[in-house]
Formats: sequence, C-alpha cells, structure tokens
Amino acid sequence: MSFYIQSVEIGGPRPFYLLGPCSLECESFVWEMARSIKAIAENLDVPLIFKASYDKANRTSVTSFRGPGVREGCRILSEIGRELKLPVVTDVHTAQEAEIAAEYVDLLQVPAFLCRQTDLLEACAKSGRPVNIKKGQFLAPWDTVNIGEKMRAFGCDEFMMCERGTTFGYNNLVVDMRSLYWMKQAGFPVVFDATHAVQKPGGLGGTTGGDSELAPVLASAAMATGSIDGVFMEVHKDPSKALSDGPNQIPLHLLEGVLKRLQSIHQAVQS
Repeated sequence: MSFYIQSVEIGGPRPFYLLGPCSLECESFVWEMARSIKAIAENLDVPLIFKASYDKANRTSVTSFRGPGVREGCRILSEIGRELKLPVVTDVHTAQEAEIAAEYVDLLQVPAFLCRQTDLLEACAKSGRPVNIKKGQFLAPWDTVNIGEKMRAFGCDEFMMCERGTTFGYNNLVVDMRSLYWMKQAGFPVVFDATHAVQKPGGLGGTTGGDSELAPVLASAAMATGSIDGVFMEVHKDPSKALSDGPNQIPLHLLEGVLKRLQSIHQAVQS
C-alpha cells in the first residue's frame, strides 16, 4: 500500500518526515519555520511534509492559546505550500473543518482523541485528500484495523496510521515498539510521532509537560524496528517560548543532527 503526496512517496523505500511547529503561532513565525525546515530537509535530501495546526482544540486549560482558526490558518499553509513547493498537513476536528481544510492542504490529520469519530473519518475519507490518523492513547495497536476498515468502506485507500504512545497511569505515556510491527502487518503505512509520544498530558497542572530530550531516542528506536514509513516530529526555534507543547518540541538547531541519525539508522536497517 503506497501512494504519493506531491513528490513524497508514502509507503515506499525511503522514510518521509512530517515536521513543523505544534501551532501556527503567527504568520511570520510559521513562514520562518517552514523555510528553515525546508532548507535542512533539502540539505539532507529527505522527503518533507510541513506541519502546523491552525487550532489546538484540546488544550488542557480554557485560557491556553489555540490558533487563528481553520480558514485563516489553512490560507497561510496553502500559501507556504505553493511558494515553497512543499506538501502541507494540518489537524482537523470536525467534518466541516475537513471539508474546508481539504481545499487548501495536501494531507489531513485526525487527532488521536478523535480517531474513532466515524463522521470525521468519513468526511476525511471523502475529501479527496490522503489522511494521517493518530492512534488514540486508549487503543491497542490492533484496534487500528477497525479504523482502516472504516476508511476503506468510505472509499479511501490513501491513509496512514500514526503511533503516538499509550496512556500509562496518570499524566504519562509509554511507547510499545511492538505496536509498530503489528500496525505495519495490518497493511497500511505507519508513522511514528516522536514528540507527542514524550508528552506528560496535563502534567504541569494547567498545561501539558513532556521530555523533549527523549523524542530523538524514541524516534531512533522506532526507525530501528524497520516497521515505520515516516516520522512525525514537532520543531520550534525556541521551545521554551512556544505557545503550545513547548516541553515536547525539538529545538530547530538540533533538527539536522536528529535527521542525520535517523537516516543512518534507516540505512543500517536496510543493509
């Protein structure tokens, strides 16, 4: 099962990367991040899909930053994709948002909390866009088979499943690397979300905590399984000042080194 998003092959021999800041903090910021990340990806010759969220709809606190909204956010992402010649991806939260976002972006993403929402899956499937579906923190890896069956029933074969960790007690997640193998055996492309996997949901009381230094470690382990097609990582030029998920994001100045390491691991696995 493979397909293309512009020139990026999903499910092919080369790993692809979904990279970008957690949220679309402002237009100038997201342009700066897109240009910087593209330059790094081009230097390393790795396939890139640029990511940013127009609305962080499941924030811990009612006072937390959310974003510019679907139409303004997707306008910005569409212009970035067009000018920089990059495929772009963003989260959608409702069936209506899926229809709107599909007019602007190349890949729709279903958040983990919403991965079993049938109406949302149907809207994404019928949008004409490929879909990245985050596996819920509450699901076993083999439960993704049912999600895949929904997508195919709605006429969509261009989708991938994304592992982002499983709830482990309170305010903590763990990653069972076996899940990557089992999900791959189910017959669809698999992505590993390294930065959300190190979250501590609600761990700081009014905000989510995390261990960003462990994200490259888990990404390396996932790549070493030989069972993933892509890696998702959120990146910020200064995570300490990020308006969302700062404790989980990889500092921009470390990104090139992380990607080099992942590419080396992939080559070793293939050989």
